[in-house]
Amino acid sequence: MADDRSALARAESVVALLDAAAGRIEAAREMPADVLAALHEARLFRLLLPKSLGGDALDLRSHVAVMETVAAGDASAAWVMGQGAGCALAAAFLAPEAARRWFGAPDAVLAWGAGIQGKAVRVEGGYRVTGKWTFASGSRHATALGGHSYVVDAAGAPVLRPNGEPLDRTVLIRREDADIDDVWQVMGLKGTGSDTFAVADIFVAEADTIDRENAEELRASDPLFLFPGTVVYGLGFAALQIGIARAMLELLRDLALTKTPRGVTVSLRENPVFQMALAKLEARLRSARAYLRQTAGDAYDAVAASGRITLDDRAACKLASVHVIHECMDITAEAYRQAGSSAIVSGGPFERRLRDAFTASQQTQARAQNFVTLGRMLLDLEPESMTFL
Repeated sequence: MADDRSALARAESVVALLDAAAGRIEAAREMPADVLAALHEARLFRLLLPKSLGGDALDLRSHVAVMETVAAGDASAAWVMGQGAGCALAAAFLAPEAARRWFGAPDAVLAWGAGIQGKAVRVEGGYRVTGKWTFASGSRHATALGGHSYVVDAAGAPVLRPNGEPLDRTVLIRREDADIDDVWQVMGLKGTGSDTFAVADIFVAEADTIDRENAEELRASDPLFLFPGTVVYGLGFAALQIGIARAMLELLRDLALTKTPRGVTVSLRENPVFQMALAKLEARLRSARAYLRQTAGDAYDAVAASGRITLDDRAACKLASVHVIHECMDITAEAYRQAGSSAIVSGGPFERRLRDAFTASQQTQARAQNFVTLGRMLLDLEPESMTFL
Protein backbone atom coordinates (compact mmCIF):
# COMPACT_ATOMS: atom_id res chain seq x y z
CA MET A 1 0.00 0.00 0.00
CA ALA A 2 2.89 2.40 0.69
CA ASP A 3 4.07 2.04 -2.90
CA ASP A 4 0.56 2.47 -4.25
CA ARG A 5 -0.03 5.67 -2.30
CA SER A 6 3.34 6.95 -3.38
CA ALA A 7 2.44 6.41 -7.03
CA LEU A 8 -0.76 8.43 -6.65
CA ALA A 9 1.06 11.17 -4.77
CA ARG A 10 3.67 11.34 -7.52
CA ALA A 11 0.90 11.70 -10.09
CA GLU A 12 -0.76 14.46 -8.10
CA SER A 13 2.55 16.32 -7.95
CA VAL A 14 2.64 16.93 -11.72
CA VAL A 15 -1.02 17.88 -12.36
CA ALA A 16 -0.55 21.64 -11.98
CA LEU A 17 2.47 21.59 -14.30
CA LEU A 18 0.60 19.57 -16.92
CA ASP A 19 -2.42 21.87 -16.81
CA ALA A 20 -0.24 24.96 -17.19
CA ALA A 21 1.82 23.38 -19.98
CA ALA A 22 -1.15 22.14 -22.05
CA GLY A 23 -0.74 24.77 -24.74
CA ARG A 24 2.97 24.06 -25.10
CA ILE A 25 2.33 20.32 -25.23
CA GLU A 26 -0.12 20.78 -28.10
CA ALA A 27 2.17 23.15 -29.99
CA ALA A 28 5.18 20.85 -29.68
CA ARG A 29 3.11 17.75 -30.54
CA GLU A 30 5.14 15.92 -27.88
CA MET A 31 6.15 16.31 -24.25
CA PRO A 32 8.34 19.45 -23.86
CA ALA A 33 11.68 18.82 -22.15
CA ASP A 34 10.64 20.20 -18.76
CA VAL A 35 7.38 18.26 -18.77
CA LEU A 36 9.13 15.04 -19.76
CA ALA A 37 11.71 15.60 -17.02
CA ALA A 38 8.94 16.03 -14.45
CA LEU A 39 7.22 12.82 -15.58
CA HIS A 40 10.50 10.94 -15.24
CA GLU A 41 11.24 12.54 -11.88
CA ALA A 42 7.84 11.32 -10.69
CA ARG A 43 8.63 7.86 -12.13
CA LEU A 44 5.35 7.83 -14.03
CA PHE A 45 6.77 5.70 -16.85
CA ARG A 46 7.69 2.97 -14.35
CA LEU A 47 4.29 2.23 -12.85
CA LEU A 48 3.90 -1.22 -14.43
CA LEU A 49 7.53 -2.29 -14.52
CA PRO A 50 8.57 -5.26 -12.37
CA LYS A 51 9.85 -4.29 -8.94
CA SER A 52 13.16 -5.98 -9.75
CA LEU A 53 13.75 -3.13 -12.22
CA GLY A 54 12.75 -0.40 -9.81
CA GLY A 55 9.16 -0.33 -11.01
CA ASP A 56 5.96 -0.16 -8.99
CA ALA A 57 4.19 -3.19 -10.52
CA LEU A 58 0.97 -1.47 -9.44
CA ASP A 59 -2.26 -3.30 -8.87
CA LEU A 60 -4.85 -2.31 -11.46
CA ARG A 61 -7.13 -0.35 -9.13
CA SER A 62 -4.19 1.91 -8.26
CA HIS A 63 -3.15 2.16 -11.90
CA VAL A 64 -6.52 3.50 -13.02
CA ALA A 65 -6.50 6.01 -10.15
CA VAL A 66 -3.11 7.31 -11.28
CA MET A 67 -4.21 7.47 -14.92
CA GLU A 68 -7.30 9.48 -14.01
CA THR A 69 -5.24 11.91 -11.97
CA VAL A 70 -2.72 12.61 -14.73
CA ALA A 71 -5.45 12.90 -17.40
CA ALA A 72 -7.16 15.62 -15.38
CA GLY A 73 -3.98 17.64 -15.91
CA ASP A 74 -3.38 16.81 -19.57
CA ALA A 75 -4.75 13.97 -21.65
CA SER A 76 -1.75 13.71 -23.98
CA ALA A 77 0.58 13.22 -21.02
CA ALA A 78 -1.73 10.57 -19.60
CA TRP A 79 -1.97 8.84 -22.98
CA VAL A 80 1.80 8.47 -23.45
CA MET A 81 2.14 7.47 -19.81
CA GLY A 82 -0.55 4.81 -20.22
CA GLN A 83 0.94 3.56 -23.48
CA GLY A 84 4.38 3.42 -21.92
CA ALA A 85 2.98 1.55 -18.93
CA GLY A 86 1.35 -1.06 -21.15
CA CYS A 87 4.52 -1.49 -23.20
CA ALA A 88 6.53 -1.86 -19.99
CA LEU A 89 4.72 -5.14 -19.34
CA ALA A 90 7.15 -6.54 -21.91
CA ALA A 91 9.91 -6.41 -19.29
CA ALA A 92 8.26 -9.27 -17.43
CA PHE A 93 8.83 -11.54 -20.44
CA LEU A 94 12.54 -10.78 -20.88
CA ALA A 95 15.48 -12.53 -19.30
CA PRO A 96 16.92 -10.44 -16.43
CA GLU A 97 19.97 -9.23 -18.37
CA ALA A 98 17.90 -8.12 -21.35
CA ALA A 99 15.28 -6.52 -19.10
CA ARG A 100 17.95 -4.44 -17.36
CA ARG A 101 19.45 -3.44 -20.69
CA TRP A 102 16.16 -2.16 -22.08
CA PHE A 103 14.47 -0.86 -18.92
CA GLY A 104 17.20 -0.29 -16.34
CA ALA A 105 17.83 3.40 -17.07
CA PRO A 106 15.57 5.80 -15.14
CA ASP A 107 14.45 7.46 -18.39
CA ALA A 108 13.79 4.19 -20.23
CA VAL A 109 10.54 4.18 -22.20
CA LEU A 110 9.30 1.64 -24.72
CA ALA A 111 6.84 2.67 -27.42
CA TRP A 112 5.32 0.37 -29.97
CA GLY A 113 2.97 0.57 -32.90
CA ALA A 114 -0.56 -0.71 -33.18
CA GLY A 115 -1.15 -4.18 -34.56
CA ILE A 116 1.08 -6.83 -36.10
CA GLN A 117 2.61 -4.95 -39.01
CA GLY A 118 6.06 -6.51 -39.37
CA LYS A 119 7.72 -9.69 -40.65
CA ALA A 120 10.43 -11.48 -38.67
CA VAL A 121 12.41 -14.05 -40.65
CA ARG A 122 13.98 -16.74 -38.48
CA VAL A 123 17.78 -16.84 -38.74
CA GLU A 124 20.54 -18.16 -36.51
CA GLY A 125 20.40 -16.39 -33.16
CA GLY A 126 17.35 -14.29 -33.90
CA TYR A 127 15.39 -12.67 -36.72
CA ARG A 128 15.77 -10.40 -39.75
CA VAL A 129 12.97 -7.90 -39.30
CA THR A 130 11.18 -5.63 -41.75
CA GLY A 131 8.09 -3.62 -40.98
CA LYS A 132 6.29 -0.32 -40.67
CA TRP A 133 4.28 0.43 -37.55
CA THR A 134 1.77 3.21 -37.06
CA PHE A 135 0.41 5.03 -33.96
CA ALA A 136 3.61 4.66 -31.93
CA SER A 137 2.52 6.96 -29.09
CA GLY A 138 5.45 8.45 -27.20
CA SER A 139 7.96 7.47 -29.88
CA ARG A 140 9.61 10.90 -29.74
CA HIS A 141 10.79 10.47 -26.16
CA ALA A 142 11.10 6.67 -26.23
CA THR A 143 14.48 5.01 -25.79
CA ALA A 144 13.28 1.83 -27.48
CA LEU A 145 10.65 0.83 -30.01
CA GLY A 146 8.72 -2.41 -30.29
CA GLY A 147 7.36 -3.94 -33.48
CA HIS A 148 4.79 -6.73 -33.41
CA SER A 149 5.78 -9.07 -36.25
CA TYR A 150 4.62 -12.33 -37.80
CA VAL A 151 7.34 -14.97 -37.73
CA VAL A 152 8.25 -16.74 -40.98
CA ASP A 153 10.89 -19.35 -41.80
CA ALA A 154 13.78 -18.91 -44.20
CA ALA A 155 11.54 -19.88 -47.12
CA GLY A 156 8.97 -17.25 -46.19
CA ALA A 157 6.37 -19.69 -44.84
CA PRO A 158 4.42 -18.60 -41.74
CA VAL A 159 5.42 -20.26 -38.48
CA LEU A 160 2.33 -21.45 -36.63
CA ARG A 161 1.41 -21.77 -32.97
CA PRO A 162 0.29 -25.17 -31.66
CA ASN A 163 -3.35 -24.09 -32.20
CA GLY A 164 -2.66 -23.39 -35.87
CA GLU A 165 -2.69 -19.61 -35.65
CA PRO A 166 0.24 -17.58 -37.04
CA LEU A 167 3.03 -16.99 -34.52
CA ASP A 168 4.01 -13.42 -33.81
CA ARG A 169 6.74 -11.93 -31.67
CA THR A 170 7.42 -8.39 -30.54
CA VAL A 171 10.93 -7.28 -31.44
CA LEU A 172 12.71 -4.57 -29.44
CA ILE A 173 14.97 -2.15 -31.27
CA ARG A 174 16.84 1.00 -30.39
CA ARG A 175 15.02 4.15 -31.43
CA GLU A 176 18.02 5.34 -33.43
CA ASP A 177 17.88 2.19 -35.57
CA ALA A 178 14.41 3.05 -36.91
CA ASP A 179 13.25 5.54 -39.51
CA ILE A 180 10.59 7.71 -37.87
CA ASP A 181 8.06 9.55 -40.01
CA ASP A 182 6.50 12.68 -38.48
CA VAL A 183 2.86 12.12 -39.39
CA TRP A 184 1.08 13.23 -36.20
CA GLN A 185 -1.21 15.98 -37.50
CA VAL A 186 -4.47 15.31 -35.68
CA MET A 187 -7.51 16.84 -33.99
CA GLY A 188 -6.80 15.84 -30.39
CA LEU A 189 -4.18 14.19 -28.21
CA LYS A 190 -1.79 16.33 -30.22
CA GLY A 191 1.00 16.02 -27.69
CA THR A 192 1.37 12.26 -27.93
CA GLY A 193 3.72 12.30 -30.93
CA SER A 194 2.15 9.08 -32.21
CA ASP A 195 4.33 8.82 -35.28
CA THR A 196 5.04 5.96 -37.69
CA PHE A 197 8.36 4.09 -37.63
CA ALA A 198 9.93 1.55 -39.95
CA VAL A 199 12.91 -0.80 -40.19
CA ALA A 200 14.21 -2.77 -43.17
CA ASP A 201 15.99 -6.10 -42.81
CA ILE A 202 17.65 -5.46 -39.46
CA PHE A 203 18.89 -8.22 -37.17
CA VAL A 204 17.20 -8.62 -33.77
CA ALA A 205 18.57 -11.18 -31.34
CA GLU A 206 16.20 -13.78 -29.93
CA ALA A 207 16.84 -12.41 -26.42
CA ASP A 208 15.39 -9.06 -27.51
CA THR A 209 12.03 -10.46 -28.56
CA ILE A 210 8.97 -11.57 -26.62
CA ASP A 211 5.81 -13.55 -27.25
CA ARG A 212 3.07 -11.68 -25.42
CA GLU A 213 0.73 -14.68 -25.69
CA ASN A 214 3.10 -17.27 -24.24
CA ALA A 215 2.78 -17.55 -20.45
CA GLU A 216 5.81 -19.86 -20.42
CA GLU A 217 8.02 -16.85 -21.19
CA LEU A 218 6.70 -14.88 -18.21
CA ARG A 219 9.49 -14.31 -15.67
CA ALA A 220 7.82 -12.01 -13.09
CA SER A 221 5.52 -13.33 -10.37
CA ASP A 222 3.30 -10.30 -9.63
CA PRO A 223 -0.38 -10.87 -10.53
CA LEU A 224 -0.25 -7.77 -12.76
CA PHE A 225 1.73 -9.62 -15.41
CA LEU A 226 -0.91 -12.31 -15.84
CA PHE A 227 -3.19 -9.70 -17.41
CA PRO A 228 -3.07 -9.32 -21.21
CA GLY A 229 -1.96 -5.94 -22.44
CA THR A 230 -5.35 -5.35 -24.05
CA VAL A 231 -7.02 -5.50 -20.62
CA VAL A 232 -4.50 -3.12 -19.09
CA TYR A 233 -4.78 -0.67 -21.96
CA GLY A 234 -8.57 -0.76 -21.84
CA LEU A 235 -8.72 0.03 -18.13
CA GLY A 236 -6.14 2.78 -18.57
CA PHE A 237 -7.94 4.45 -21.47
CA ALA A 238 -11.21 4.35 -19.55
CA ALA A 239 -9.50 6.03 -16.60
CA LEU A 240 -8.14 8.65 -18.98
CA GLN A 241 -11.69 9.48 -20.08
CA ILE A 242 -12.73 9.79 -16.43
CA GLY A 243 -9.88 12.25 -15.89
CA ILE A 244 -10.94 14.37 -18.86
CA ALA A 245 -14.57 14.36 -17.72
CA ARG A 246 -13.50 15.22 -14.17
CA ALA A 247 -11.54 18.24 -15.45
CA MET A 248 -14.47 19.32 -17.64
CA LEU A 249 -16.90 19.30 -14.72
CA GLU A 250 -14.46 21.28 -12.59
CA LEU A 251 -14.16 23.84 -15.39
CA LEU A 252 -17.93 23.97 -15.72
CA ARG A 253 -18.41 24.49 -11.99
CA ASP A 254 -15.84 27.30 -11.94
CA LEU A 255 -17.54 28.92 -14.92
CA ALA A 256 -20.93 28.76 -13.21
CA LEU A 257 -19.61 30.79 -10.29
CA THR A 258 -19.09 33.83 -12.52
CA LYS A 259 -21.17 33.50 -15.69
CA THR A 260 -24.60 34.95 -16.36
CA PRO A 261 -25.75 33.85 -19.82
CA ARG A 262 -26.87 36.55 -22.23
CA GLY A 263 -30.58 37.30 -22.01
CA VAL A 264 -30.94 35.56 -18.63
CA THR A 265 -31.50 37.34 -15.32
CA VAL A 266 -29.81 34.78 -13.06
CA SER A 267 -26.29 33.36 -13.08
CA LEU A 268 -25.61 29.77 -14.01
CA ARG A 269 -24.94 29.15 -10.34
CA GLU A 270 -28.48 30.20 -9.40
CA ASN A 271 -30.20 28.54 -12.38
CA PRO A 272 -32.18 25.45 -11.23
CA VAL A 273 -31.98 23.85 -14.67
CA PHE A 274 -28.20 24.12 -14.65
CA GLN A 275 -28.03 22.94 -11.04
CA MET A 276 -29.93 19.78 -11.95
CA ALA A 277 -27.79 19.18 -15.05
CA LEU A 278 -24.55 19.54 -13.09
CA ALA A 279 -25.72 17.21 -10.33
CA LYS A 280 -26.71 14.52 -12.84
CA LEU A 281 -23.36 14.77 -14.62
CA GLU A 282 -21.54 14.51 -11.29
CA ALA A 283 -23.53 11.41 -10.33
CA ARG A 284 -22.80 9.76 -13.67
CA LEU A 285 -19.10 10.47 -13.36
CA ARG A 286 -18.87 9.14 -9.80
CA SER A 287 -20.75 6.01 -10.87
CA ALA A 288 -18.39 5.43 -13.79
CA ARG A 289 -15.34 5.84 -11.56
CA ALA A 290 -16.72 3.48 -8.93
CA TYR A 291 -17.58 0.85 -11.54
CA LEU A 292 -14.16 0.96 -13.18
CA ARG A 293 -12.19 0.87 -9.94
CA GLN A 294 -14.35 -1.88 -8.43
CA THR A 295 -14.01 -4.04 -11.53
CA ALA A 296 -10.27 -3.48 -11.81
CA GLY A 297 -9.81 -4.27 -8.12
CA ASP A 298 -12.02 -7.36 -8.16
CA ALA A 299 -10.28 -8.79 -11.23
CA TYR A 300 -6.84 -8.15 -9.78
CA ASP A 301 -7.78 -9.76 -6.46
CA ALA A 302 -9.24 -12.79 -8.23
CA VAL A 303 -6.11 -13.28 -10.33
CA ALA A 304 -3.88 -12.78 -7.30
CA ALA A 305 -5.81 -15.46 -5.42
CA SER A 306 -5.99 -18.03 -8.21
CA GLY A 307 -2.73 -17.41 -10.05
CA ARG A 308 -4.52 -17.32 -13.38
CA ILE A 309 -6.81 -15.06 -15.37
CA THR A 310 -10.10 -16.41 -16.67
CA LEU A 311 -12.14 -15.36 -19.67
CA ASP A 312 -14.76 -14.02 -17.27
CA ASP A 313 -12.14 -11.80 -15.61
CA ARG A 314 -11.12 -10.42 -18.99
CA ALA A 315 -14.71 -9.89 -20.09
CA ALA A 316 -15.59 -8.06 -16.87
CA CYS A 317 -12.69 -5.65 -17.37
CA LYS A 318 -13.58 -5.15 -21.01
CA LEU A 319 -17.24 -4.42 -20.28
CA ALA A 320 -16.30 -1.85 -17.64
CA SER A 321 -13.71 -0.26 -19.90
CA VAL A 322 -15.94 0.09 -22.95
CA HIS A 323 -18.92 1.33 -20.95
CA VAL A 324 -16.90 3.91 -19.01
CA ILE A 325 -15.22 5.24 -22.17
CA HIS A 326 -18.61 5.81 -23.80
CA GLU A 327 -20.22 7.17 -20.65
CA CYS A 328 -17.45 9.65 -19.94
CA MET A 329 -17.33 10.74 -23.56
CA ASP A 330 -21.02 11.66 -23.24
CA ILE A 331 -20.40 13.46 -19.92
CA THR A 332 -17.58 15.49 -21.47
CA ALA A 333 -19.70 16.44 -24.48
CA GLU A 334 -22.62 17.48 -22.28
CA ALA A 335 -20.33 19.58 -20.07
CA TYR A 336 -19.10 21.33 -23.19
CA ARG A 337 -22.68 22.07 -24.24
CA GLN A 338 -23.60 23.37 -20.79
CA ALA A 339 -20.72 25.87 -20.96
CA GLY A 340 -22.28 27.58 -23.98
CA SER A 341 -20.19 30.03 -25.99
CA SER A 342 -17.53 30.08 -23.27
CA ALA A 343 -16.41 26.65 -24.50
CA ILE A 344 -15.78 27.41 -28.15
CA VAL A 345 -12.53 29.38 -27.93
CA SER A 346 -9.91 27.61 -30.03
CA GLY A 347 -7.22 26.13 -27.80
CA GLY A 348 -9.24 26.89 -24.68
CA PRO A 349 -9.56 24.30 -21.91
CA PHE A 350 -13.10 23.21 -22.81
CA GLU A 351 -12.37 22.92 -26.52
CA ARG A 352 -9.03 21.15 -26.01
CA ARG A 353 -10.42 18.58 -23.62
CA LEU A 354 -13.38 17.87 -25.91
CA ARG A 355 -10.99 17.23 -28.81
CA ASP A 356 -8.82 15.00 -26.64
CA ALA A 357 -11.84 12.99 -25.46
CA PHE A 358 -13.19 12.47 -28.97
CA THR A 359 -9.76 11.45 -30.27
CA ALA A 360 -9.19 9.01 -27.41
CA SER A 361 -12.63 7.49 -28.03
CA GLN A 362 -11.62 6.49 -31.58
CA GLN A 363 -9.20 3.86 -30.27
CA THR A 364 -10.09 0.20 -30.80
CA GLN A 365 -10.79 -0.30 -27.10
CA ALA A 366 -13.86 1.93 -27.49
CA ARG A 367 -15.40 0.18 -30.50
CA ALA A 368 -19.12 -0.40 -30.11
CA GLN A 369 -18.50 -3.86 -31.58
CA ASN A 370 -17.01 -4.78 -28.19
CA PHE A 371 -20.52 -4.61 -26.72
CA VAL A 372 -21.63 -7.25 -29.24
CA THR A 373 -18.82 -9.59 -28.20
CA LEU A 374 -19.61 -9.08 -24.52
CA GLY A 375 -23.35 -9.44 -25.08
CA ARG A 376 -22.80 -12.79 -26.75
CA MET A 377 -20.80 -13.94 -23.74
CA LEU A 378 -23.57 -12.86 -21.38
CA LEU A 379 -25.89 -15.10 -23.40
CA ASP A 380 -23.49 -18.05 -23.20
CA LEU A 381 -22.56 -17.71 -26.87
CA GLU A 382 -19.04 -17.96 -28.22
CA PRO A 383 -17.45 -14.51 -28.71
CA GLU A 384 -17.07 -13.63 -32.38
CA SER A 385 -13.52 -12.46 -31.75
CA MET A 386 -10.97 -12.70 -28.97
CA THR A 387 -8.76 -9.99 -30.48
CA PHE A 388 -9.46 -7.31 -27.90
CA LEU A 389 -10.35 -9.48 -24.89
